[in-house]
This record gives sequence, structure tokens and C-alpha cells, in this order.
Amino acid sequence: MKRFGMLSVAVALVTMGATLAAHHSAVQFDFTKAVAITGVVKKFEAINPHMRLILHVSDAKGERDIEFEGHSTNNMYRSGYRDKMIQIGDRITVNVAPLKDGSEGGYVTSAVTAKGVRFGALSTAERERERGRAEGK
Repeated sequence: MKRFGMLSVAVALVTMGATLAAHHSAVQFDFTKAVAITGVVKKFEAINPHMRLILHVSDAKGERDIEFEGHSTNNMYRSGYRDKMIQIGDRITVNVAPLKDGSEGGYVTSAVTAKGVRFGALSTAERERERGRAEGK
């Protein structure tokens, strides 16, 4: 019986370690800032633990692909996302918390689909911007 107890503890520790390794921190993103980026969807996966998106962006810096991550499918669904709202080839705008190190990419907090439907949460920066507009600033 003692052997079974030790085995149970070992299995629990391995399982917890795998779970923790699968989910990472969002410390690399600056959630006090919001950046809007428009591009054409090259890849989109509404998966857990985080949504994955690659946008082909063409702007003053040139053409390139930028990778983003976002909420889990469950969180996206609660904030208005529905299956097939984003398709490969769609031109969309994402609001992201940018990477703190200044490299391209970020954490998608909300998006506006090709049909003009918005889903997602307002970031701190977006809320401040909305408050400023409401106050006439």
C-alpha cells in the first residue's frame, strides 16, 4: 500500500508539471497599451490553451507575416467569437497588447472581422481611449 501511495504522488507531480509547462505566462505583453493591426489572415487556430493567428501585413514597414496569440477558445466564445467568424484570406483588424521587447506580435484582446463584427474584451488602453472620447478629450 505504501508503494501505491508513493506512485500516486509521483504521478500527480508529473501531471502537474506537464500542465504547468503547457501554459505560460503573459508577462511578455504590455496590457497597458493597445495597438490596432490590420492584415490578411494567413493562419488562424481557435485552440486551447491560446488562439494562434498569423496576419500578412502590408504597411509603411513593408510586407511581412506577424504572429499573434490570444485567449482560449472558451474565453473567445464568451466575448462574442463564434466558429468560422475568421477565415483564411479575410482582412481583419486585431487589437493587441504589444510585446514589451518591441518586437512585432502581441496578445490579441479583440478583433474586428471582415464583416465588421467585433469580439473580445477591451484592453486597459482601449478603455482609457473610450473614456477619453466619452469625456470629449
